[in-house]
Amino acid sequence: MTLRKQGRRPVLGWIGRLALGAWLPSCLMAACGGPPPEPGPGFEFGLGPAVSLPGAEVPRWTLEERMDHYEVPGVSVAVIDEGRIVLAKGYGLADTDEGTPVTASTLFQAASISKPVAAMAALKLVEEGRLSLDGPINEVLTGWQVPDNEFTRDSVVTLRGILTHTAGLTVWGFPGYARGVEVPSVLQVLQGVAPANTDAVRVWKVPGTGFRYSGGGYTVMQKAVEDGAGRPFAEYLAQEVLSPAGMTESTYEQPLPEARWRQAARGHRAEGIEVPGEWHTYPEM
Repeated sequence: MTLRKQGRRPVLGWIGRLALGAWLPSCLMAACGGPPPEPGPGFEFGLGPAVSLPGAEVPRWTLEERMDHYEVPGVSVAVIDEGRIVLAKGYGLADTDEGTPVTASTLFQAASISKPVAAMAALKLVEEGRLSLDGPINEVLTGWQVPDNEFTRDSVVTLRGILTHTAGLTVWGFPGYARGVEVPSVLQVLQGVAPANTDAVRVWKVPGTGFRYSGGGYTVMQKAVEDGAGRPFAEYLAQEVLSPAGMTESTYEQPLPEARWRQAARGHRAEGIEVPGEWHTYPEM
């Protein structure tokens, strides 16, 4: 299936703009092996709106029509039934210039949906006694710690607060770094110093007093996982979380290894402009 149109170029809705950096294919688990049964026609030919009003006519669209409407040239879908993947399939193009089709093994930047998977790594270290869920996160951090201020006088930043976005930490999201641009270390990101393109991660309200989404908080967790495990974050995730789950084609590696570039979908902004370098790199994994 192709979505090329006369006079305009299809757009890929790039999901890695303001978030963390895992790469996931649609076929995530070992259960994806073998020829899967095809789902019913509702999947590809009966898509409807998320919300409908009582008594109102509910429109139905094909998957191709929705891709055309949102100008998305390629999408990868996995269908899970009772814990088993029954379908993993690609539609359209991963690279509109070269005409590369999307398959079940095409890598897409998972953005912030990588957060729950990353949280599994932290909770595994809690289970092993190497991280504390409710103790001060600074007790495990080495080389850098969350700076204390008036907001931490009576309440400390904890892993539980970080995982639930209630730790009172700043930096809501990350724009990433184009290929060829100098990429900061995690320490530089946390400190907000060049070449980092975001502010320092700081406590801006009393921890535990409210919800505020914080990508910066999850970067603090990234360092805590590395310090607690004594291993690089991407390596620990691959060995202790992704591999046991059968997610052997997924990775947290940033930048994406060159050997896997051809497997990755190219990214575009919503307005149709290609992401510089085809995708961004996120040290905030």
